[in-house]
Amino acid sequence: MFDAATTALLRAVFEEVCEGLPQREIGARTHVASKILEAATTGELSPEDLRQVGRKALSHAPSMWR
Repeated sequence: MFDAATTALLRAVFEEVCEGLPQREIGARTHVASKILEAATTGELSPEDLRQVGRKALSHAPSMWR
C-alpha cells in the first residue's frame, strides 16, 4: 500500500501519460497503470522515471488508438 503522497504522484503521472488517450481505451489505460504500479512497487518513485515507464507502456499497449 502506498501513502497519500505516493498515490497522488502515481495518479498524476498516469493522467499525464494518458492525456489525450480516449477514456474508452480501457485496455491501453489499464496496461499503462499496471506498468506504473509495477515500477513503483519495485521502488521506482522518481516522477521522470515513472513517466518514462508509462510512455513506454503506452507505446506497447494493446490499442486501436495508435
